[in-house]
Amino acid sequence: MKNNNPLSSVDALNCDNHYARLPAHFYNKQVPNGISDPKMVSLNPQVLALLGLDDAVVGSDALLQLCSGNYLPSGFEPLAMKYTGHQFGHYNPDLGDGRGLLLAQVKGSDSRGNSSKSPTWDLHLKGAGKTPYSRQGDGRAVLRSSIREYLCSAAMQGLGIPTTQALSIVVGSDAVMREQVEQAAMVVRVAESHVRFGHFEHFYYTQRLDDLKLMLDYTLTQHFPDALTAEVPYLAFYKQVVSTTAELMAHWQAVGFVHGVMNTDNMSILGQTFDYGPFAFQDNFDPAYVCNHTDYSGRYAFNQQPQVGYWNLMALGRSLTPFMDVEPLNATLQTYDDIFLAKLRQLMRAKLGLQQVQDGDGELIKNLLEILASSSVDYTYFFRSLSVFESTLDSSFERTETVMNSAIRDQFIDRDAFDTWALQYQQRLTLESSVDDERKVAMDAVNPKYILRNYLAQQAIEQATAYDYSLVNQLREVLASPFAEHPEFEKLAALPPEWGRNMVLSCSS
Repeated sequence: MKNNNPLSSVDALNCDNHYARLPAHFYNKQVPNGISDPKMVSLNPQVLALLGLDDAVVGSDALLQLCSGNYLPSGFEPLAMKYTGHQFGHYNPDLGDGRGLLLAQVKGSDSRGNSSKSPTWDLHLKGAGKTPYSRQGDGRAVLRSSIREYLCSAAMQGLGIPTTQALSIVVGSDAVMREQVEQAAMVVRVAESHVRFGHFEHFYYTQRLDDLKLMLDYTLTQHFPDALTAEVPYLAFYKQVVSTTAELMAHWQAVGFVHGVMNTDNMSILGQTFDYGPFAFQDNFDPAYVCNHTDYSGRYAFNQQPQVGYWNLMALGRSLTPFMDVEPLNATLQTYDDIFLAKLRQLMRAKLGLQQVQDGDGELIKNLLEILASSSVDYTYFFRSLSVFESTLDSSFERTETVMNSAIRDQFIDRDAFDTWALQYQQRLTLESSVDDERKVAMDAVNPKYILRNYLAQQAIEQATAYDYSLVNQLREVLASPFAEHPEFEKLAALPPEWGRNMVLSCSS
């Protein structure tokens, strides 16, 4: 439904900067260091609508200057948050917003233009310059990493996976030194909260328990109001975070997403995908895929993500121990595996077009993932193509001669292994009287045709570096509805070239 009372100017945004009302030592107030000669690379109209802004705002200079750090509307109170966290399993006390600023918290509007019934959105500017938490960094972001975050935010939103979102990418003429000289850029990230596990770790490890309690009470008041009326509010909060984090991990595994840097300072208390760095979507399926070239031990490999989610929740739970017994926290944490597995099996059943729950489903899914890995089959392409699988069994069926399923079968090096699994799958479909045409519609609605493959992101980056932003905007449009056919963008569903498979990426941004 359309908002009947859209805002025609960024100056009309209604600020409610509740984080800025916390004590001053929770953050550092600071004006952004804007970039020179800003140009709008892309603007996400869906995120613009979240803020209740009218399309007329799109071409305004005020919006461009806001998104480039050169203009602050009335009511904006930019600040850099202080937090800490565990990086690659080691506690780092020196973290915080080193290149980003929380510009403001603004009220959006619901479909009837009622701002009182909608969330307050954080507007966070990445690449805003040095802060007290920059350490040795320059506080800038580059066009390369900005495009990747912007597009992946749109991709995850389109896939229905909880995520922060991105309003815009702006590029400037300022030079930034990374491995080579790159163009400075900024992204405006939009989220319901930027509170991370590391916020609580900061006060726990410094033993500032009054501040820790204040941080907890603030978080419950703003984001977990139902927990306030629970018998043990902090435990109720923890239960919700355990549940949403477990389900997020299931979403990642089901779609083949690798985050790459699951440090506790990159974990949202709302169970949303947060801080896109060296991420990847699986191409040729590899359970041990590591996309971050600085992850020498493989701590954040694809198949390690569920366990890392558990470990990070354990670190969060430790921060709550000054205010409650360890036993209920541990008992809550032990529910993680069951929540994760239940959600993952639900998602994988849907990907396979299964509507009923059967005892052997876990084994069927496990066997499939094993043969996908052993034949290095493209994860996304396989599941999309599986929707045309012919489930009819008759007396003439021979598992090595499935005519209708040959296009699926030919994706496998070990065709015998596929034939064995395909027979089990056919029997499973027959067990619930699956109808092929109906199943195809259901499967195509959950198995994306389009994902943000790293080679596509790289091509978009290379074109944008040459001031051609067309591929960035094409990808944003397609990724917003990745289950649709989009025949005009068919090339964006192509399998990656050899150089573009299972790329390993840098953390530098």
